[in-house]
Amino acid sequence: MAKRKSENLTLFAAGAEHRPLADRMRPQRLEEVLGQEHLLKPGRLLHEMAAAGVIHSLILWGPPGSGKTTLARLIARQSGAVFRAFSAVNSGMAELREAVEAARSELALTGRRTVLFIDEIHRWNRAQQDGVLPHVESGLLTLIGATTENPSFEVAAPLLSRGQVLVLHPLGQSDLAELVKRALSDAEHGLGKLRLGVSPQALDELIDGAAGDARKLLNALELAAEMALRAKAGVIDAAHVREASQHKALLYDRAGEEHYNVVSAFIKSMRGSDPDAALFWLMRMLEAGEDPLFVARRMVVFAAEDVGNADPNALNLALAVKDAVDFLGLPEAEIPLAQGVTYLATAPKSNASYRAMGQAREDVSRFRSAPVPMHLRNAPTQLMKALGYGRDYRYPHDYPDALAAQEFMPEPLKGRRYYLPSKRGYERRIRLLMERARLVRAAQSTETPRPPDKETP
Repeated sequence: MAKRKSENLTLFAAGAEHRPLADRMRPQRLEEVLGQEHLLKPGRLLHEMAAAGVIHSLILWGPPGSGKTTLARLIARQSGAVFRAFSAVNSGMAELREAVEAARSELALTGRRTVLFIDEIHRWNRAQQDGVLPHVESGLLTLIGATTENPSFEVAAPLLSRGQVLVLHPLGQSDLAELVKRALSDAEHGLGKLRLGVSPQALDELIDGAAGDARKLLNALELAAEMALRAKAGVIDAAHVREASQHKALLYDRAGEEHYNVVSAFIKSMRGSDPDAALFWLMRMLEAGEDPLFVARRMVVFAAEDVGNADPNALNLALAVKDAVDFLGLPEAEIPLAQGVTYLATAPKSNASYRAMGQAREDVSRFRSAPVPMHLRNAPTQLMKALGYGRDYRYPHDYPDALAAQEFMPEPLKGRRYYLPSKRGYERRIRLLMERARLVRAAQSTETPRPPDKETP
């Protein structure tokens, strides 16, 4: 590596502009865009839209650094439209009215239509979003909204119906590696004048830390390059990247969709008996700052819903984990959480109780007024006994194995079964006991029922 002429060389002394590297490296043509092949390949929507020079209202939904703003700019440029952009974070109806007036003037003077790009459109409330609607309907504005949140929940339905939602994906590892290569070799917009290399380990660290986010990658690369220059090194190494990054911020929004995605992956991994995946999602939540008691509560629900009576001890253990987490707090709480996760993930599974609950609820909604059978009614007074309350009730403890032939369901639901135990774990035993009890209850008994001389449980 050639020596530098000055030991005091910095990023800016090398002639780099004062704009961030991520902004300087923004693609100037659609052909330069990395990733999103599902939208940009010939025959795909954005490619054909750009080729035809036309543009329709769009909602671009994707994670940070996936290219939403870049695509909006390039599409507008190729269509010949005026591009106006603002962020919903710090803009409101005043900026919208200004954009509408400017669009009217532009259309009247030049005949050019206006593309209005609203970044983070999910930050606008429904009234603000509705304010755009008439101008989109009239064709005065072509709206391109960008959002990191699920537009089904965050974008007003009328706007969704007048545009198309396009899903952008995080950039893949090969795309991120190519982006680093471009930035280090581009002397005009990137870091090419610094003549820096990058070690394979540093490249891996950069890609891993970016988590598919091009902006995050370039920001980390720019800082790591500064670290390398300060160390008078010709190659960016892993230590420079770690020093620049300090801490990897995990993609996990405790109030947004990704929160529910990660929780869903956590639950489904335990349900699928994969303790390794379950531990990964557990630690991802905890590292991102999730409340450990929230995780513990989800485990209690899981123990009852998905393990159930296949392992009756699972609920006890989940509750013990919850108490331990509450007692210990982080970081020690991670240990009982990990124990609980591995136990629940490897326990036999049964949702028979959960399904039975749902089916019973359905029947309650249909037969909520079904009278309690007379033999099951309580008879605390002589009048009630005379009316037949409790008559013919068979006290199970007076019969072999505490099983007596009698019906416990109301008349419209005789014979109805909700709980169907699996053949896994402890439920195998429960299944046999239930089958025997069902046969006895259904049998015709010749024994005289015990008289209801007192209230029986």
